[in-house]
Amino acid sequence: MKYIPLIIILLLILAILVLIFYGVYRVKRFSRQLFGTDDILQGVKKAQEDLSTTPRSVSAMTRIALPQIVSDFPDFEYNEMKQRAENALMQYFEAVTAQDVTILQEGNEDLKEQLRSQIRALVSQEKWEHFTQVKIHQTEIARYRKEAGRCIVTFQSAVESFHYVTDAAHAVVRGSDHILEQSRYNIDLVYIQNRDLAKGNTDGALGITCPNCGAPITNLGAKFCEYCGAGVVELNVHAWSFENIEEA
Repeated sequence: MKYIPLIIILLLILAILVLIFYGVYRVKRFSRQLFGTDDILQGVKKAQEDLSTTPRSVSAMTRIALPQIVSDFPDFEYNEMKQRAENALMQYFEAVTAQDVTILQEGNEDLKEQLRSQIRALVSQEKWEHFTQVKIHQTEIARYRKEAGRCIVTFQSAVESFHYVTDAAHAVVRGSDHILEQSRYNIDLVYIQNRDLAKGNTDGALGITCPNCGAPITNLGAKFCEYCGAGVVELNVHAWSFENIEEA
């Protein structure tokens, strides 16, 4: 009888050991299924590394949107505009990093004011935002829309970079300066067809007519009226310009 308490203690220890070994087995099994390795910490680290080096997918609507754009604007050069969009994005990153608006050349006044606001906010907080070793993996048209005298082509880029924010003591307070970040950015390319509509019309109707005969202009990029042949170049008060950049 005097050995019963000892036996009970041994059985409890054995039960605890069984539970521990079973728990370890379950964790290893879970880690193996999820990460392909028995070491869950190593698996999590590998998953983080894979996430930091795998480009984000973009909304690729180029095949659908481009024919619509070319129908409206026969002179639209896709490859040129895509390169300009990537240039605008890279310039934007460089301007934010240097806190210098003059670096941004590919953009209208709205985009430059957006950049100024972002820089002012950083300066007021004594923060510096950094984009380094930037690489653009892919750029596609994500959307094409018409609204209030304007036509907007939205490009979307998959971006890889070291993206982080430092404080006045140069300490990293957001992001990482040694782990890559994969992200997506939208770049809006805007064509203002009619300045009055763009400023005052909110119903999305273009309503553009020939200044000579009053016939509707169905081809938004037309240089001449298809009914009377009169020039309509004066309607095109602005060329294509980049108006907005934001993380998607």
